[in-house]
Amino acid sequence: GHLVESGGGSAQAGGSLRLSCVVSGFTISTYCMGWFRQAPGKDDEGVTVVGSDGRVKYADSVKGRFTISKDNAKNTLVLQMDSLTPEDAAMYYCAAGWTAGGRCRPAAALAYRGQGTQVTVSS
Repeated sequence: GHLVESGGGSAQAGGSLRLSCVVSGFTISTYCMGWFRQAPGKDDEGVTVVGSDGRVKYADSVKGRFTISKDNAKNTLVLQMDSLTPEDAAMYYCAAGWTAGGRCRPAAALAYRGQGTQVTVSS
């Protein structure tokens, strides 16, 4: 599978960004998909996942502000990020598949990932 993220950039605190992950090689509707992020000097942090059954999980830090969705017609995963804070600044990665144990999370442990897109948030 091939995953290509876009949509990163700079935003003011309180602003919004919309990340996209265009997928080729498999059909996202049948896959677990997710987003994780990594800030400089910090470990990977799972942001959100959506299972093949449509069930969604969010990290507490983004609950109520971020929304994950699958655009099956475009085979694209979307992350809508609202009410951004400087703590959201990181490299964001799209991920797909399942972990070695057959689970849908954490997102950083899924089988496939993109190259990442940078998000910066100024206060």
